[in-house]
Amino acid sequence: MVITEVRIKLCEENNERLLAFCSVTLDNAFVVRDLKVIEGTKGIFVAMPSRKLTDRCCRCSGKNHLRARFCNQCGTRLDDQRAMRATDGRAKLHADIAHPIHSGSRELIQSAVVESYLKEKERSKLPGYVCTYDEFDYDDDVPVSYGAMVSEIGKTVKPHGPHAAPKGTHFQTTDAPTPVAKKVEGFADGIG
Repeated sequence: MVITEVRIKLCEENNERLLAFCSVTLDNAFVVRDLKVIEGTKGIFVAMPSRKLTDRCCRCSGKNHLRARFCNQCGTRLDDQRAMRATDGRAKLHADIAHPIHSGSRELIQSAVVESYLKEKERSKLPGYVCTYDEFDYDDDVPVSYGAMVSEIGKTVKPHGPHAAPKGTHFQTTDAPTPVAKKVEGFADGIG
């Protein structure tokens, strides 16, 4: 595994522990986004991308974050101690989405990210500084490094179009469903 690119987005100065977000490109072919550069008690470390853990309400089966004190669906009081505990006793509230399998790959990623973070921090002090982290947000453009790599092995690169938004997400104006006015008896007249 070769780390071919690390992009850093520095956080505001008022954020005490979170120093930056970053993305790591592996072998010019695979990107992992939303790693966090954090100032810990023993120095800077890299946290892998994670998601909040949830459970279901015993009354209505509604999904709730483990820190929720009441069900988001029915309002039932939830047990404060329902989260699994780590060996040090802290509640396990997040699960990694992507992470290294062994300590050697973790060290490789961490050293590359911390080195890039320190360089980006120095670059940010220069006049005309522009962060390059946000350039990843366009799915319909093939990165130059990927196109060059694929053309070297003799394949043609064909960029694909943008993906349609999945149900239940925010829509772009052209994808938004048309509102349908529906009269429900009793509610239209303010009775209910």
